[in-house]
Amino acid sequence: MQTITSDVFVFSYGGTFHGHPRLLSSDVHSQYESIRQGKQEIPKYFNFASDVLDKWSEIEKAGKRPSNPAFWWINGKGEEVKWSFEELGFLSRKVANVLTKDCGLQKGDRLILVLPRIPEWWLVKVACMRAGIVVIPGTSQLSAKDILYRLQASKATCLITTDKLAPAVDSVASQCQLLKTKLMVSKSSREGWLNFTELYQKQSADHDCIKTRIEDPMIIFFTSGTTGSPKMTQHSQGSLGFRPLLSERYWLDLTPSDMIWNTADTGWILTSVASFFDPWVFGSCIFIHHLPQTESAVILNTLCRFPIDALVGAPTLFRMLVQNDLSKYKFMSLKYCTSGGEPLNPEVMEQWKSQTGLDIHEVYGQTETGIICCGFKGMKIKPGSMGKAAPLYDVQIVDKNANILPPGQQGEIAVRSKPIRPLGFFSEYLDNPKKTAESERGDFYVTGDRGTMDEDGYFQFIGRDDDIIISSGSVYRIGPFEVESALIEHPAVVETAVVSSPDPLRGEVVKAFVVLSPTFSSTDLKSLTRDLQDHVKKTTAPYKYPRKVEFVKELPKTVTGKIKRKELRDKEWGRI
Repeated sequence: MQTITSDVFVFSYGGTFHGHPRLLSSDVHSQYESIRQGKQEIPKYFNFASDVLDKWSEIEKAGKRPSNPAFWWINGKGEEVKWSFEELGFLSRKVANVLTKDCGLQKGDRLILVLPRIPEWWLVKVACMRAGIVVIPGTSQLSAKDILYRLQASKATCLITTDKLAPAVDSVASQCQLLKTKLMVSKSSREGWLNFTELYQKQSADHDCIKTRIEDPMIIFFTSGTTGSPKMTQHSQGSLGFRPLLSERYWLDLTPSDMIWNTADTGWILTSVASFFDPWVFGSCIFIHHLPQTESAVILNTLCRFPIDALVGAPTLFRMLVQNDLSKYKFMSLKYCTSGGEPLNPEVMEQWKSQTGLDIHEVYGQTETGIICCGFKGMKIKPGSMGKAAPLYDVQIVDKNANILPPGQQGEIAVRSKPIRPLGFFSEYLDNPKKTAESERGDFYVTGDRGTMDEDGYFQFIGRDDDIIISSGSVYRIGPFEVESALIEHPAVVETAVVSSPDPLRGEVVKAFVVLSPTFSSTDLKSLTRDLQDHVKKTTAPYKYPRKVEFVKELPKTVTGKIKRKELRDKEWGRI
């Protein structure tokens, strides 16, 4: 593995990288530290398609890579797609020709890509890199209003989607003067749309990858904040494509023989990181299940039927899976599990470990930064912790004046951004210099998340700054996650969300929304409420217990599986 990774790295960078940073020799460690600190020059030109994927294709042809595919897709209905790196290159060059010749797109043009978990999503992303086109991923659950906003804000000239979403696009297209081309991935046709499949099947595979600078824009993600419309977070060839060559082995640590399955939606940055850039840097196989709906039995049976070594998912996935009798399932190859998106309750981690023998490694990051903290292989896992700072990042807990706080003290999670902006950071909030400037405080990029760091350098997530519950006139500051973790230890609780609720005496109090286990559905709710309140008082500081409890059938969630606490909080405060 070390030789293969080094081959790719030498070609694209001109340096040498010898595997896991924890195993580096002192000389290589020095070089690694120089890059991290910005003292060593990074390459001027870099393109992930030509400098990584095409190099793996060459290694594959030379017989130096295991015979497993680079990409393996199933839909649960008998259909299956397998591509080697050579086949991925061949097909993506055809798609690049579709975009440049049939659609007339040029380097720097923007393309909105709204597809579910189907192979074409991966082909289009690689093709955009080959042609220097900036791709803008979006979830298939976008409404017509969402599409209109994204088209107008991004000034995209091309959009690719399925026949399911095409009517929504057509309903707003007349208001988007810059939209020139609409491509539909479908077996059918539609007036005003080009058929993607027909075009790429007919196109030539003769395409020369465009030369891109490492700072050239590559991807734009629309990311929602607590206020205002979603911001356009722009990443470069270097921030997502080159950073894994230096550091991401810390959180995935894959080899060319490994296969990874990430269940995230295609609109989320985690899919770009865990189902595209990082595994392919190491020549690993990316496994994808179409998963129109996320069902426990489908997930578990897939893990039993396919040689999946690593599983990545949101906490919701693992909370759902532990509701099953996992002793009935024998996973074929699973060795490494990772959770990201929001904190995973320690109780769920313990249940998973007791039934499968596997740890769940937590990662923490943002659309703007990629992975910030992680629990990498071989590291001691502390329940409730999201691990240590990821390579290339100096992560600290700071106060409102950007002063670094000592271990154990609560503050805002921040990453040092000056004097050298770390490789891995977003370039800017496009067309929003004010928000870009506001993301920094002193020498740090501030995440808007509150947390602590212990003496060993492990970070613990407390909550979004605006999720913190301030009760009894600022006497108590209560993070929702600690209350949720206490509640989920109770056997009656499948899932829970904690928010602030107005109270005439205390200003605001803790309210818990609780999804019950089916076995407790007929329980007296008043008695169960008292039981849950007493349980929290015994598990954590008594002042944190939920003074209000509401039982619900389900919690509102984003497409990435994050609980929409803001929506629940706004309802409580009469803002919805």
